[in-house]
Amino acid sequence: MTMLIHSLGRETFGDVANTNNLMPVEEALQLLNEWVPNERLRLHMKQVAAVMKAWAIEKEGADELTARKWELAGLLHDADWEKYPHQHCRVIIEELERRNIDPDVIHCIASHGPKHFGVEPQNNMDKMIYVFDELSGFVHASALVRPARYDGMDVKSVLKKLRTPSFAAQVNRDDISDALSRIDNPLDEIIQFIIDHQKDVQ
Repeated sequence: MTMLIHSLGRETFGDVANTNNLMPVEEALQLLNEWVPNERLRLHMKQVAAVMKAWAIEKEGADELTARKWELAGLLHDADWEKYPHQHCRVIIEELERRNIDPDVIHCIASHGPKHFGVEPQNNMDKMIYVFDELSGFVHASALVRPARYDGMDVKSVLKKLRTPSFAAQVNRDDISDALSRIDNPLDEIIQFIIDHQKDVQ
């Protein structure tokens, strides 16, 4: 049985009356700057946000509002990790509920680690943030050890590193496997998509 490290103790979040209520990206970035001193962690969230938004538009056919939901969930999913590690997810969820943010965005954030938070991904947005979270970080780690960074990086080299447990050992391979089991897209497609859409994020 998997221990729920930060179990949230509930599976419903926000208020349906706040559906489609989002904060501007500028406001979300301000929150990140206030809550997340670590520049590398802020970059991770910006990269996940970029990949989430791109996937929503390119693969889900999302309209602008829906794509913004995907982007916002990616941008804030780890916002409380650095300052409140023992209350991870709980603090940002409560903050977004206080700000009357769309419940789908809040649920997406709550479900980005089902084994840790006890919240199962329900829709494609939930499933994809779970897929992208660990893999985005892993792809970035793979780029950082290359002299040319993302330039010329291919899927094969990332897969080889993924099969090397000592490389980026903090990345949970079990979570990656579990996340991928919930979607129909192959791993190599996901990795290529991440490379293409996060390489220029700063």
